Amino acid sequence: MEYIVNSLNQPVGLPVPAWKPPHAPARELMEGRFCRLEPINPAIHAVDLFAANGLDIEGRNWTYLPYGPFQDLEKFRDWIETECLRDDPLFFAIVDLNTGKATGVTSYLRITPVNGSIEVGHINYSPLLSRTPAGTEAMALMMNRTFELGYRRYEWKCDALNAASRTAAQRLGFSFEGVFRQATVYKGRNRDTVWYAAIDQEWPALRESYSRWLSPNNFDQNGMQRQRLSELTGPLLKQRG
Repeated sequence: MEYIVNSLNQPVGLPVPAWKPPHAPARELMEGRFCRLEPINPAIHAVDLFAANGLDIEGRNWTYLPYGPFQDLEKFRDWIETECLRDDPLFFAIVDLNTGKATGVTSYLRITPVNGSIEVGHINYSPLLSRTPAGTEAMALMMNRTFELGYRRYEWKCDALNAASRTAAQRLGFSFEGVFRQATVYKGRNRDTVWYAAIDQEWPALRESYSRWLSPNNFDQNGMQRQRLSELTGPLLKQRG
């Protein structure tokens, strides 16, 4: 940890004189080469999302989320209307540019401009989006918008037992920061919460990693990746866990 010593010979954090609290992210479109992030709209996205989630027959994607699965379209639409139209969390539908259909959701949450901190969460990728370039690009677009706005810290948190989410966080370049024991209760279960984060100083190198991985040159004629994203982001991690 970098610090300076004050007049009382106490260590204190480095000054940040040029930094100003950023604006909260707007309800605006984000578009890449594989996908587009649209502010979620139940009239536009509910049917596609419900159908895409229905391909997850066992409901595995809902295990570590505090809601769902939803048994019918109306209940799912009601959930979007009740929980997903606020400014925090700020939900987006991830739309596949090839099909024009929404295949997943993500959000900004715990938006704290005064500290320059923001979290990505409520991530739910249907089988149509999971393990695709569009899924990675969606996260790159979210992180890019965060640091473009001037945030200093971008967080990822999940149930400490959610191995898939932990792997995804580190693949995307979020460094491990620790575990908060008995942090919350959801679905009648205890949750220890694991914390990951990327900070503004790390973003230029992470942005280059995303750019290289998403480049057409990184995929063969069958769409298979030539180099793994984790090979690019791994050396940038401050800590694994």
